[in-house]
Amino acid sequence: MDYLETNKQFWNAATGVNFGSDFYDQESFEKGRNSLNSIELDLLGDIKGKSVLHLQCHFGQDTISLQRMGAIATGVDLSDEAITKARDINDRLGLGTEFICSDVFALKEKLHQQFDIVFTSYGTIAWLPDLDKWADVIRHFLKPGGKFVFAEFHPAVWMWDDDFTEVKYAYLNREPIADVEEGTYADKDAGTQNAFVCWNHGIGEVVTALLKQGLAIDALREFDYSPYPSFKGTEEFEPGKFRIKQFGNKMPLVYALRALNQ
Repeated sequence: MDYLETNKQFWNAATGVNFGSDFYDQESFEKGRNSLNSIELDLLGDIKGKSVLHLQCHFGQDTISLQRMGAIATGVDLSDEAITKARDINDRLGLGTEFICSDVFALKEKLHQQFDIVFTSYGTIAWLPDLDKWADVIRHFLKPGGKFVFAEFHPAVWMWDDDFTEVKYAYLNREPIADVEEGTYADKDAGTQNAFVCWNHGIGEVVTALLKQGLAIDALREFDYSPYPSFKGTEEFEPGKFRIKQFGNKMPLVYALRALNQ
């Protein structure tokens, strides 16, 4: 199976569903809502005047939020449908955000500059089979002294089945996971069915890949909540904070790190 073509079709199909969903609330976003969360904002710090490369940006809400905050932002995504949407939003808002349609591993062939910050978040690395190659791309695009900021769903979450009734998958990256998703994480009742291929990656694999590229990790944080109601059985226990009801605060749902290119 060609995982790139399969996943491109998956994300092209998901884009139309997600764009019109309550989950993304595009109307309020275009009126000025910042789509970024405190988890990643705390690690990003002041980004005014900074160049930011946003990998796997979907249809660009977070990329445009970075631009609105004063950064010079470039978003990258595999899905041509998502990039078309991102460019349309950018044009409507009259911003200077740049968007590139590319697989992460092919980006060196399409982009020829370095950035103060490389950023990626939430549901990204599961689509990549090789984190050594991923970390090499990050280092390649970072200026000396630049930083990588990463927020992601905790790998413990991906061990479970969708209903969180049994441990179904290995924590470590043992093999590709090929399946079909009904609906999308933004709209489970969308009535769509789309095939995908993904991989589980433990935190040790992530950290080791970055260290092998000479990046210095100066923050690694874990959280017992998600900023999104992405999983079945979640409840909002504080505004913008969600937990899986049956696990309460006993289950890590997100982790985040910052790494410096010394």
